[in-house]
Amino acid sequence: MWLDERLASQLKRNLQPTLTYWSVFFSFGLCIAFLGPTLLDLRCQTQSSLQQITWVFFSQQFCLLLGSCLGGVFKSTLKQSLVVLFVSTLVISLVFSIIPFCHDVVVLAAIMAVAGLAMGCIDTISNMQLVKIYQKDSAVFLQALHFFVGFGALLSPLIADPFLSETNCIQSNSTINASRGSLEHIRNSLVPHHPTNLSHYDLPLMGLTTTRVSYAFWIMALINLPVPIAVFLLMYQEGMLPCCARKSISLLKADELAMETHAAAKEDGQPSTQKAEFTESGEHAGHNNLFSCFQSRNFQEASFSYFAIYITGALVLFMSDGIVGEYSGFVYTYATEDPLSMEHKKAGYLPSLFWAFITLGRLVAIPVSFKAKPATMIFISLTGVLATFLLLLLTSYNTVFLFPGTALLGLFLSSIFPSMLAYTEDVLNYKGCATTVLVTGAGIGEMVLQMMVGSIIQEQGSYSFLVCGTIFAILAFSFYIMFLVFYRIHLGLSAEPAVTDESSVSYQR
Repeated sequence: MWLDERLASQLKRNLQPTLTYWSVFFSFGLCIAFLGPTLLDLRCQTQSSLQQITWVFFSQQFCLLLGSCLGGVFKSTLKQSLVVLFVSTLVISLVFSIIPFCHDVVVLAAIMAVAGLAMGCIDTISNMQLVKIYQKDSAVFLQALHFFVGFGALLSPLIADPFLSETNCIQSNSTINASRGSLEHIRNSLVPHHPTNLSHYDLPLMGLTTTRVSYAFWIMALINLPVPIAVFLLMYQEGMLPCCARKSISLLKADELAMETHAAAKEDGQPSTQKAEFTESGEHAGHNNLFSCFQSRNFQEASFSYFAIYITGALVLFMSDGIVGEYSGFVYTYATEDPLSMEHKKAGYLPSLFWAFITLGRLVAIPVSFKAKPATMIFISLTGVLATFLLLLLTSYNTVFLFPGTALLGLFLSSIFPSMLAYTEDVLNYKGCATTVLVTGAGIGEMVLQMMVGSIIQEQGSYSFLVCGTIFAILAFSFYIMFLVFYRIHLGLSAEPAVTDESSVSYQR
């Protein structure tokens, strides 16, 4: 079996928190993927235009980015983290329940903004907590964590599909209803802030609304409900509920014990071993959030390579997650326009195929990450992404390689984020800052590059879609090489102070 005795023992000791964080990421995936398929029905529900309804996309994505930064603020203790996760997962269930009652597009955008904040907090905190628990062995468990977000993202469109309108869901005497084929084309083409290519579709804004999409949201709310319950049970297990205090020593008690040990050591003038243990527990005062992380003494005294590792690591994920966003958003548009001119129904399978292989890749990466180092996995993945884009460019005038190329691209992109996160935290000694920086960088990339590519396609044509993807892949690979160079420099610079400190200690003795 790929999971050896040591990892199995670690998983057994931390089974409940690990399963809880995995279920929380399932909730994240469930929420991130439902908006695309249901957006036309939500347009009918709010009686808004295509231009107006795409702002709902933007409000979710922008607040997800803000939530990622907020998650770094609330990660200082286990108690804060679990409270935020409980509130966030409960908010997602409430959002699913409330969406059917939102009949104004502004109200819907505000509700999705709240959901985005909750999703961002989940993204940062879950990654950070798993890294803190498993540290050197976190790569395996991070791959599993990101498999669950892919699983949730696959499940929500399947739940929504039976309840989507097959004809235009606003009935109007003055406008001919769009055919089912046209509606499928619009659904697959809708991406944030780029509905202009659909302006020739005359969809009514007023009339009798006939949509059953509310049932899909209520089903997803029920499916998600066990997740906040699981977080609540973990809070009980850790003795965080005043009415149900437990006598056993939990992870929370260990945090408090580490804090007391640090305080006692400070009073006794013994900053050595106790302080080091306190720092390893992840609760050092200098690393409570993203901002204090960069203001801490460790960061101020660090070399330029320390800072460069943060920046290049974030840029790798900026590009790789940006590729995920732009490819999933525009591969359908690329396939249906010249020179490919693929049938709408056939092209509609491409985004689903892409996400299916991302999920499959994350499942495969779980046993692979046990044998292979994160650095090796990232190098192979980025090389595969670049090679796939080059092959897609060479076969850009026929559809022979488009489907296998899409599958390969999803497979190679799948493990970059968890591997990069595990590797960077390992390089920076698990100080906790890298998680927030990398998650934020990935979120910005997914939002910015998608909008950039949409504008370029509109001006230059669909061929620029593959050109942009190839450029992003080259940049991602280049930034990773720079990351490795700065890592080598950082190792060389950090070795010298260690020798100086050791000789200083022996001299004092």
